[in-house]
Amino acid sequence: MIRQTRCELGTNEGLDRVTEFQIGMLWVDGPLSYLEQLCIKSFLDVGQPVRLYTYGTVSNVPDGVEQRDAREVLQDSEFVTHGRTGSPAPHADKFRYRMLAQEPDLIWADTDAYCIKPFETETGHYYAYLEGTMGIGVLKLPPDSEALALLNEFTQDPFRIPPWLPKRHRQTLQAALDSGSPINVPEEYWGAWGPGAVLWALHTSGEIRYALPEHVFYPVNFTRRRALARPDVDLSPYLKGDTVSIHFYGRRMRSILRNRFGGVPDPNSLVGQLVEKHGIDPAAAPILDT
Repeated sequence: MIRQTRCELGTNEGLDRVTEFQIGMLWVDGPLSYLEQLCIKSFLDVGQPVRLYTYGTVSNVPDGVEQRDAREVLQDSEFVTHGRTGSPAPHADKFRYRMLAQEPDLIWADTDAYCIKPFETETGHYYAYLEGTMGIGVLKLPPDSEALALLNEFTQDPFRIPPWLPKRHRQTLQAALDSGSPINVPEEYWGAWGPGAVLWALHTSGEIRYALPEHVFYPVNFTRRRALARPDVDLSPYLKGDTVSIHFYGRRMRSILRNRFGGVPDPNSLVGQLVEKHGIDPAAAPILDT
């Protein structure tokens, strides 16, 4: 059980440090909410530059962010969404692999990854386990990585049958392919190009040896995510000396904040404490009911 006391994260200790890596993010279109603002500003406030790739018009972008056209990495013609939900998640998966191959000085971070300390790696590898698979909310692979080459190869063809999918799905896909009606994999199966793909690629190449423990990027894992928005919860037992990030689980956290807290974080929750710390005004960038 999580004790009901406040969580303190300390000061912005990275302000005077210089890191060779920038952070690369993607936001397809539309305004950022205060949750994304918070995460982006957390990097800027420890002195780590942020490059935000976009396809459409994006508002509420914090000052100091480098905005770039996402088409420099991946053209609109390659856009893919999940069929049932319309989510651009499979495109974001494909985009991050392509970006890492193209931009060796970037570390990928989701717009819901909060930075405690600057992201740095001496090996060119930067990823951690998350609840039995590989978290990809923070991801860095060297441009010459075999695992990265495998990921980019597989995501080139949406009809290619991924060996990491469960056998029953592979059998369905093979039957459709044999009948001449192949199935678009990322459109049909949620997360088909996500964590399972990265875990498979890392095991195949042997680069899994560089994987970090869960608490480095995901100290409060997905199962415990609601604790991030609850007031008076002490999360310090989950934060270790080498924890560098806290993940907020994007649309799930936006839904929690919108539906349970009226869109405004409780000032005694972790989210509430952090928006105050970084000078974020939730009313100026609300979580929209979308």
